[in-house]
Amino acid sequence: MLHIYPVTYRFACEFIRKHHRHHGAPQGHKFSIACFETNRIVGVATVGRPVSRYLDNGTTAEVTRLCTDGTRNACSKLYAACRRIVREMGYATIITYTLDTELGTSLIAAGWKKAEGTFGGRNWNVPGRPRTIKCPQQFKHKYYSELAGEHVNPPPYLIRI
Repeated sequence: MLHIYPVTYRFACEFIRKHHRHHGAPQGHKFSIACFETNRIVGVATVGRPVSRYLDNGTTAEVTRLCTDGTRNACSKLYAACRRIVREMGYATIITYTLDTELGTSLIAAGWKKAEGTFGGRNWNVPGRPRTIKCPQQFKHKYYSELAGEHVNPPPYLIRI
């Protein structure tokens, strides 16, 4: 039986560094959770602000990393838990991205929807601001879940005075 528990950012990052196939640990987070089977950790998820500044509107959260050891249903359990938690925190939308070579089956099983088209695929390295490339340079699929209809009032800081 799989169970979800909160974990520290440091704990989640260490698991990601050891087990993630193509990414390192994220820069920061709002919260991190882990999936346990009996007394063994089988996966973690970190949720933070959207990486894209255009989507960082105060009502959108992004699953920035999800990493498991391959345990059956751990990904779906983590994605569903992230969705429930951000809904309770008052967010209107949760998003995440997968590489175009990944199927996204766990996201669909957890009730997420796939956005039309592909995203990204380019690096941010430009002559005026050189950057180190840390992730695969390929297109990504975007998945989202709209939570706006599931809570009544917007967060107070979004109400104009």
